[in-house]
Amino acid sequence: MANKGSVDFNALKKRVKVAMNHVKADLVLKNANYVNVFTESIETGDIAIVDGYIVGIGTYHGKKEINCKNKIIAPALLDGHMHLESSMVSPRCFRDLVVPHGTCAVIADPHEIINVAGIEGLDYIYEMTEGLDLFVGIMAPSCVPSTPLDEAGAILTSKDIKPLYKRERILGLAEMMNAYGVTHEDKECLTKVADALSEDKFVDGHAPALSGNALNAYLSTNITTDHECVNINEALEKLSRGQWIEIREGTVCKDLSPLIDLFKAPYYERCMLVTDDNHPDTIVDYGHIDKIIRKAIKLGANPIKAIKMGSFNTAMHYNLKDYGAIGVGYLANFIILDDLKSFKISEVYLKGELVAKNHKPLKMYSAKSNTLSKTKYKKVYNSFNLRKVIAKDFAFKSKGKKLRAIELIPESIVSREKICDLVVSKDYPYGVDVDRDIAKIAVVERHNNTGHIGLGFITGFKIKKGAIASSIGHDSHNIIVIGVNDEDMALAVNTVNKNNGGLSATCDGKVLGDLKLEVAGLMTEKKADYVIEKLDKLKSIAYNKFGMNKLHDPFMTLAFMQLPVIPDLKIIPKGLVDVKNQVIIDAIFNGGK
Repeated sequence: MANKGSVDFNALKKRVKVAMNHVKADLVLKNANYVNVFTESIETGDIAIVDGYIVGIGTYHGKKEINCKNKIIAPALLDGHMHLESSMVSPRCFRDLVVPHGTCAVIADPHEIINVAGIEGLDYIYEMTEGLDLFVGIMAPSCVPSTPLDEAGAILTSKDIKPLYKRERILGLAEMMNAYGVTHEDKECLTKVADALSEDKFVDGHAPALSGNALNAYLSTNITTDHECVNINEALEKLSRGQWIEIREGTVCKDLSPLIDLFKAPYYERCMLVTDDNHPDTIVDYGHIDKIIRKAIKLGANPIKAIKMGSFNTAMHYNLKDYGAIGVGYLANFIILDDLKSFKISEVYLKGELVAKNHKPLKMYSAKSNTLSKTKYKKVYNSFNLRKVIAKDFAFKSKGKKLRAIELIPESIVSREKICDLVVSKDYPYGVDVDRDIAKIAVVERHNNTGHIGLGFITGFKIKKGAIASSIGHDSHNIIVIGVNDEDMALAVNTVNKNNGGLSATCDGKVLGDLKLEVAGLMTEKKADYVIEKLDKLKSIAYNKFGMNKLHDPFMTLAFMQLPVIPDLKIIPKGLVDVKNQVIIDAIFNGGK
């Protein structure tokens, strides 16, 4: 797919002349110690490059030569599954963040923006990623909304999705999140998969904790990948059935440590590295796919196997035939390392051109105009349709003796159900109990002004005062808010609404901080420094003023609490969701379950 382009007789003739040593190459890496992903060894030779392709390895001379004797050359890296929107910056700015960390290609699922703006959101992402030196392969979203229970800004049927496969960079059907629909023979779910397979496209998976016959049923539809494994037993069962395992390490989800044994033979041959969701500060401070490889090496993984999982394996699975290797006929996408153990990247080359040095981009795509036509993308730039909320909107109308709370699990988006006695306090709203770490959580529908507000309880954040809110709430992206009093919760929601999207923190009737995300309520077209500065301030408020648990990234974790396909308990505008059974359940009750 990615190697499509204008390759004619003269271009091939030029490659042959250089390969035969009849003429000089454009660039030669002299005395290169390079990672050979085919033999899984370090080999030495001159690497000859012409017109952005590697055309020879041996003894060569070039118009430009670089002595690499004391360096390691490795293939540039690929992210097998991610969401551009989670970076909160434009795709062009995202390019400037990840390319300096050695990333040459990403497989992006734009279902976040499409849940807000429909096909218009896909068009925005597609246009924003045209002409980048970072290859952005796009997967058509399978679940808009994620389940029939949810309320998004758009609904995409199989008829809406099928024409998308005509676009060149649409590689397949994105994560089939509605595993329940697949295993229960839902017509739309199976038709979407069938249409993708009929077009010879990939179908990515998303089936946390699926096992046994249900897993067999899911995989029988030729869904080939899964990035939701949180323990080795789950991963091995899925891998043993033939699925590719995508090992995820992002801002919140950190699945690498429990899956480190997958870096061993024979498992690593069927594994890829992915980030899924990364905030911009995570990329700047720690890296992208390179971060995952460094951590794997520290945990004892073989560096060459880890590199292969973060490059060649992903390229081969997604049919990016000239990506992922230092090999003859492959694109000259490579990184220069000081050594394998530290995996410190000093330089990044894409198509034979130096594009980054010491984690700094030499060419800034974000310096170009980031803004697209606001007339063309009305739903993207004006995505809110919501009345002002008041404190009473967050008051429970029902009474009872028990409450069920969403219980957070550190470094995971999986949550548990926790049943607690309901205690009434004169200092806090009904059911809120700061001493027992029970806060209120709510989701406000913001696309169609339905007035729906789902109310529940959450434990694990340890919030002592105030409220935080966000219009980033996977995958339907309604406004989600947690707090310990209704007034601050209402103010936080109204601040996000007034800003046309973003994050906010409020306390004692005042807005302490906010971040405006004017693109579908998910991203901004301002620079990454702006986002990081605002985000750092908001996190500082959450941790230091509100006393929130530092084991959880407050806003990224909050975003996943309204995703009704991730076990066990989540919340949407209609209320609390029993994920396993896909039903709405009471937050307050008198006894039993």
